[in-house]
Amino acid sequence: MTLAIDAALCTEVRSIARRAGDAILEIYGEGFSVELKDDRSPLTEADRKSHELIVRDLTAIDPSVPILSEESPEADVSGRRNWDRFWLVDPLDGTREFIKRNGEFTVNIALIDGHEAVLGVVLAPAIEVEYSAIAGQGAFRSDVGGALQGIAVSREAGDPVRVVGSRSHPGTALQAYLASLEPYVLKPMGSSLKTCLVADGSADIYPRLGPTSEWDTAAAQAILHEAGGSMIDLEGQPLRYNSRDHLLNPHFLAFGDDRRDWLAFNKNR
Repeated sequence: MTLAIDAALCTEVRSIARRAGDAILEIYGEGFSVELKDDRSPLTEADRKSHELIVRDLTAIDPSVPILSEESPEADVSGRRNWDRFWLVDPLDGTREFIKRNGEFTVNIALIDGHEAVLGVVLAPAIEVEYSAIAGQGAFRSDVGGALQGIAVSREAGDPVRVVGSRSHPGTALQAYLASLEPYVLKPMGSSLKTCLVADGSADIYPRLGPTSEWDTAAAQAILHEAGGSMIDLEGQPLRYNSRDHLLNPHFLAFGDDRRDWLAFNKNR
């Protein structure tokens, strides 16, 4: 079976994300326990339930397409470097925000083809916002259940520059970078919503100068790219997927205005 990357597929993936979001919200409204994984990052029942639902429903679309989720057992993805096309999933991005109950968490589902994200869906179920994109067909935002509205980045950065940064992982490197942007206003935000705010023109740049994994960025990168923006590493290259032995991203910048040299700080260090 050949998986067609089209509007029908995106509609199916959006539906899967909404079902996962509903499962997350059921737990969000109740009490839940928190465990720590080996890397000391938090894990909840909502992470697990969302993972199980997404894997089940993506498999039903086409069982021949592998799935790499943040919660996948390592044995299930041991041969991933041989995959040409696969689903890349973060079933609950922003678990710390989920635990804090501030609503800034998302379901991220991306389709990777040839090391690039060619379809992306990001759903923030608690605040009822959804973003989606297919390569070559534009990017969209909708209130959950509402009509899709096309989105685009802001082609001219504001004065002051509108920056979104990690709420849970600010870091000293971010502070140094912000000094190079003066004047700026900073909006802390959790999860992949930061990239989506750049995609819909609500922010100018999201500098991520700390650790992330590939499932954290893929879906939102697809959306940002189709909205006219860029997500590049500090060497100026677009982020790529499943191209290394590990799944950690390099530090990166996500922005809309490509006329400004956002990397100037790095060149002058």
